[in-house]
Amino acid sequence: MNSALENLPRVDDELDLLADLLPLAGQDVIELGCGAAALARALLQRHPDSRVVGLETDERQHAKNLASPQAGLRFVAAGAQAIPFEAAAFDIALMLKSLHHVPLPLQAQALDEVARVLRPGGHLYVSEPVFAGPFNEVVRIFNDEQAVRAAAQAALDEALRQGRWTQVAERRFQTPVRFESFDDFERRLMRPTFADHRIDAAKLAAARAAFTPHLGPQGAFFERPMHVRLLRRQG
Repeated sequence: MNSALENLPRVDDELDLLADLLPLAGQDVIELGCGAAALARALLQRHPDSRVVGLETDERQHAKNLASPQAGLRFVAAGAQAIPFEAAAFDIALMLKSLHHVPLPLQAQALDEVARVLRPGGHLYVSEPVFAGPFNEVVRIFNDEQAVRAAAQAALDEALRQGRWTQVAERRFQTPVRFESFDDFERRLMRPTFADHRIDAAKLAAARAAFTPHLGPQGAFFERPMHVRLLRRQG
């Protein structure tokens, strides 16, 4: 592994990092591209006086979310580029591995929308995977995200240049990822409900060959490098 990645601190629970950076009690939070909303659910368990809205474009995941209600948590089918809420409605916006999934022509619009719905002084927490490391080398066989991840960072840079945001913190870390088996990896990463990676026999075989050396009796363990940028909405 790259020595720079090896020296990154390990974060087992990203909610701990978020809590180190921002006050989370009594906040109005919106998560863009919430997926199963694992962090949002954990946040509300720690801070039941907060309120979280989870936006999701994947219809199947949205249906699963609606079938698992939780106090303080509301789900809405919508994308970050068109947030169906009034201006200045939230204190915190979260984008957890989701900005690079926004279509490239709409990333700037999405960040403008986030600025619109945040209160002055509100924060945008963006956590993006880094295109590096052993885990990335397996995933890129069928889902090469180098260009879209670079575009997400460029969109943040441009948003800062526009003057509506100030970057107040930046963190790099590694987080553990575990799979019980290659079948588990295939189901979760190669055949997600929100994307079609056009898996054929060749891609499946290549991914299996790259994954298998990491597989042991307890499953396969990876350290995934992440890059967090915390932006504050200007007044």
